[in-house]
Amino acid sequence: MNVTASRFLGVGALLTGFLCDPGFAEPAPKPLVRMAELEIDPGQLDRYKAAVTEEIETSIRVEPGVLAIYAVSVKDDPSHLRFFEIYADEAAYRRHLDSAHFKNYVETTRLMIKSRKLIETVPIVLGSKADRLSRGR
Repeated sequence: MNVTASRFLGVGALLTGFLCDPGFAEPAPKPLVRMAELEIDPGQLDRYKAAVTEEIETSIRVEPGVLAIYAVSVKDDPSHLRFFEIYADEAAYRRHLDSAHFKNYVETTRLMIKSRKLIETVPIVLGSKADRLSRGR
């Protein structure tokens, strides 16, 4: 048997052991990752930044399924913002959209946003120092 076949059989045996174990839990759902590109009215940029900061801080504090939300501006064009959001799963994202603080953010900022592009993604690898610490590495 060659090395590749041996590895394949070893992984198969390992998975079979996990799957046959009655204590084995279902695999966790994959996180939902969203990206967005927004253009903000430059005259309202400071008000927008205050509103989005409040919304992000509240989301992280009160919603367990909101794992991360990052907002950055394009260096040479600060009214162009980019967002990177990570939710535990689709249900967590839906709960976020239905939250009172998110609805307040939408209403407060709707006239500040000149354009919005939402980007659907498929996570390949998500890593952070916090991930390594939580796994004891």
